[in-house]
Amino acid sequence: METTVEAPMGFDSALRRTAVVVALGAIMTILDTTIVNVAINTLGRDFHTSLSTIQWVIAGYTLALSMTIPITGWVIERFGPKTMWITALALFIGGSLLCGLAWSAPALIAFRVVQGIGGGLLMPVGQTMLAREAGPGRMGRAMAVISIPGMLAPVLGPVLGGVVVDHFSWRWLFFVNVPFCALALLLAVRMLPRDEERRAGAPLDWVGLALLSPGLAALVYGCSQAGGGSGLTSPSALAGLAAGVLLLGAFVLWSLRRGERALLDLRLFRRRAFTTGVGALFLYSASIFGLLILAPLYYQTAGGHSALDAGLLIAPLGVGAIITMPVAGRLTDRFGSRGLGIAGILLAMAGTLVFTTIGAATPPALLAAALFTVGLGHGLVIPSLAAAPYQGLPKQLIPAATTMSNIAIRVATSFGVAVLALVLQLRLQAGVPGGDGTLAGVAVHGSEVAGAVAHAFGGSFWWALAIGATALVPAALLPRRAIEGVRRR
Repeated sequence: METTVEAPMGFDSALRRTAVVVALGAIMTILDTTIVNVAINTLGRDFHTSLSTIQWVIAGYTLALSMTIPITGWVIERFGPKTMWITALALFIGGSLLCGLAWSAPALIAFRVVQGIGGGLLMPVGQTMLAREAGPGRMGRAMAVISIPGMLAPVLGPVLGGVVVDHFSWRWLFFVNVPFCALALLLAVRMLPRDEERRAGAPLDWVGLALLSPGLAALVYGCSQAGGGSGLTSPSALAGLAAGVLLLGAFVLWSLRRGERALLDLRLFRRRAFTTGVGALFLYSASIFGLLILAPLYYQTAGGHSALDAGLLIAPLGVGAIITMPVAGRLTDRFGSRGLGIAGILLAMAGTLVFTTIGAATPPALLAAALFTVGLGHGLVIPSLAAAPYQGLPKQLIPAATTMSNIAIRVATSFGVAVLALVLQLRLQAGVPGGDGTLAGVAVHGSEVAGAVAHAFGGSFWWALAIGATALVPAALLPRRAIEGVRRR
């Protein structure tokens, strides 16, 4: 006779405490991935340095995030999740304070790397704590909690950054992190359960780390160079992509030989729920983050609006996601990830479809409505697809699964932005009279080429739609139910 277990219906006090601590600590670290973007020109002017140098304020943070994520599974097992959460927060607070006090561009870049190391640890460590505390019966709702900071970042980041730069010193972009993260640090010390499960003798796979972290950083760097105006055929982009592919390929071969002793146990990909969940999350993330880059660029370039206006344009997406995300968590726990994930992807792609038809005279209200629709779908997708890889997963494999899903999202973000930025560049070169393929070249020509510019953006949005639509394939292959043999009251 089949045995069933009772799954908790709601959040108990322990899970609520963990959720509050994780959400509070994660929100500022994720905001930092976008809040600084609007200050690049200001930073370059204040430090009397070139754009190619000051852009490393963003790139250094992103690369540090990418290189730190692979080690999180090991440090959680070795030192415990609470210890590593507190350590990561301390690194992030210290890096933020030093960034605000930076006296030169090289100093700011170095301190951003310190910030990135802390930020790279925080999300997977927090996700692991939530997944362990929630258990299979509440995984969807737990993933909805961890998704909220990620949803707020592209919405609030540019807006908050614009307000700070316009009305205060750029240094407050970093000082603002200190009180919020300090509060999260104090709450973590008081509210998180004590670390109990540690593998004090667990050896670190140094060879795997030496292959994966630089490989991941090289791949992210190559994608950022390809999408940042250098082009796919530029030496920097080709070198980064080639090095990334070679190192990651070597890491796969090495890890398959080591099995469970590897830095990441790649045998997780034998599990259908894990492979299809991560695959769908990768493709969807590439599409949606590409959209979040192109939409404000279009609004500024073709419409002549400010960076703050472009940031406000994205706000309806966040509103839509906030409406559906809490419901999605509960429905995922009850019915599984597959149906909800497919419905959310279709809804998000329906909103994206509107952007493929944009013209020079497209009203902002229509764009806002389209982004609201994307947000409704996004709020359904993220909790369901984030919970899918954990279906039927033993507790000891949660750190490795969390690390790999975070790596997938990081690479997908860079991949989606790079592909869509490259497509836009090529379409601007081919379709804008006298244009050189850069946004600066477009701005010179002004309104006389507004229609051609809108057409170039519209064609690029088709690529975002196509990439997102491919996520339907792995989503359709997800297991039907979230948990087999679990009965809910």
